Amino acid sequence: MTAESMAEVLRNIATLLELQDENPFKVRAYRTGADVVESFPGDIVALAKEDKLTGIKGIGDALRDKLHQLATTGKMEFYENLKAQFPGTILELFEISGLGPKKIAALYKQLNVASVADLKRVCEDGTASALSGFGDKTVHKLLEAIAFRESHAAEFRSGDIAPIVEQVLEALRDHPAVSRVDVCGSYRRGKEISRDLDFLVASKQPQRVIDDFVSLPLFVNTIAKGDTKASVHTEAGLQCDLRVVSNEEYPFALVYFTGSKEHNVAMRQMCLDRGWSLNEYGITVSPGAEKPPAIHEERDLHAALGLEFIPPELRENQGEFAAAQNGRLPRLVELSNLRGTFHNHTTASDGNASLEQMAEAAQELGLQYLGIADHSKSSFQANGLSAERLMKQVQAIRKLNADSEDGFRLFAGSEVDILKDGTLDFDDEVLAQLDYVVASVHNAMTLPSTEMTKRIIRAIENPHVTMLGHLTGRLLLQRPSYEVNVPAIIDAAAETGTIIELNASPWRLDMDWRWWKLAQDKGVKTSINPDAHSTRGLQDLYFGIRSARKGWLTKKCVINTQPLDEVEKTLQAKRHKFGLSGPA
Repeated sequence: MTAESMAEVLRNIATLLELQDENPFKVRAYRTGADVVESFPGDIVALAKEDKLTGIKGIGDALRDKLHQLATTGKMEFYENLKAQFPGTILELFEISGLGPKKIAALYKQLNVASVADLKRVCEDGTASALSGFGDKTVHKLLEAIAFRESHAAEFRSGDIAPIVEQVLEALRDHPAVSRVDVCGSYRRGKEISRDLDFLVASKQPQRVIDDFVSLPLFVNTIAKGDTKASVHTEAGLQCDLRVVSNEEYPFALVYFTGSKEHNVAMRQMCLDRGWSLNEYGITVSPGAEKPPAIHEERDLHAALGLEFIPPELRENQGEFAAAQNGRLPRLVELSNLRGTFHNHTTASDGNASLEQMAEAAQELGLQYLGIADHSKSSFQANGLSAERLMKQVQAIRKLNADSEDGFRLFAGSEVDILKDGTLDFDDEVLAQLDYVVASVHNAMTLPSTEMTKRIIRAIENPHVTMLGHLTGRLLLQRPSYEVNVPAIIDAAAETGTIIELNASPWRLDMDWRWWKLAQDKGVKTSINPDAHSTRGLQDLYFGIRSARKGWLTKKCVINTQPLDEVEKTLQAKRHKFGLSGPA
């Protein structure tokens, strides 16, 4: 039992209670409990086993008893009874874009739809169209969402597999026969999606390591097992591969299994030009060629080729070799560079933590400031704030800042909806009273590219819009990007001085890393924002940093690496550019 699996049980309970149309406060209690469990700094599983959860905010007496039962027996009677009321496949329906609890409940109760396969059948045969709220357009969109899910069925978000990576690495590092270990492949390169996980180990006892690897409790079956390599599956269907090599082979294997394929091909050619044949086990020197220096680490191989060390995130054969040869590789931004972040939600809209709780969590992470950007009124599904509620929140933030004695600062903002015509959900008089504004698209996502691009550009031309939120609206593996001309948006951001956020939620990672070099060349700045809806969500900054590094971003390109006194000026720079003053 892990904290992650305990949190998953609580979230599943909340989802099933929604299907039963249970009291929303009860549903929220389980979601809040999941966030508390997942973000708890200590060993919450051990505390639950010892029945020592009393006093932890967000975990009441009833939930405490249920978690104690789950931690000690591996099962929760309440959850088992709740699951028994539904088919085992019903939770997968929540992975389909466009389906919420009410529609799923209607499909289940009226058409006995309890799986994605059932949903596809009733959409294709026309049965779903007869239900209230399921017109032809809705059914068409559902079929598109199902097709999108099927095309990505063997892929996994980085945020979903990160806990598995850490568990496996921890187990291998603790193994007495292991001297070196790394995760390789697309995950090490910072890709947002992975099809499998590749682990590499140096050991003199490969068979012992292999035997213990395939026996790890998080693996449910063994695909293949040999003398130096093995492949296994997790319960979610993620394939994990292990390769065991000698310590001498390790640096070559690490380069090879990290990839990418295109990067490796280019590196092998550089070796051939020197009379060396490079593979995953070492270098073979051709007769008459000069021998390379001793290679003990990846850096040694890069140095032997006259290269600066190329960080794994940049290994896509997209200009990294030329930069490394000429001493022009950027010093990539690091998690420790971040001083604060913006675009975070509270219980005022659809978050699970209060202002005070979010501020406390940010300080525990070592941040100097935190921006609060709850939804605006048009996002009714997210309990968006009216102008009056927003102004009350601004006053509350100002009071907390006035009472603060440690120098920590809350910034008062709003995630304002960009309406269909490009106007904003609040008028300029309201926006002028905020420290910053995040403008985002949350509806009408099927506009043609020309209209969507014009819509967004009109919004960021407003001098009060500090930054653009999740530019393409994608939800990884669930919803594709809407049609939009990204280069045109980058040009408009550069012209107006608008920041483009890097949404660090592992469900989004938007703007995509492939666009950041262009944005950087145009002088566009970013803010790495977690879009946090809980205190745990602040930790998603880690995934934002991975994506930023993959996009070649440096510290100077990221505004939330700036200390408090500098970032205050940065947030007002666009308004000053347009001759406006900041909030009173």
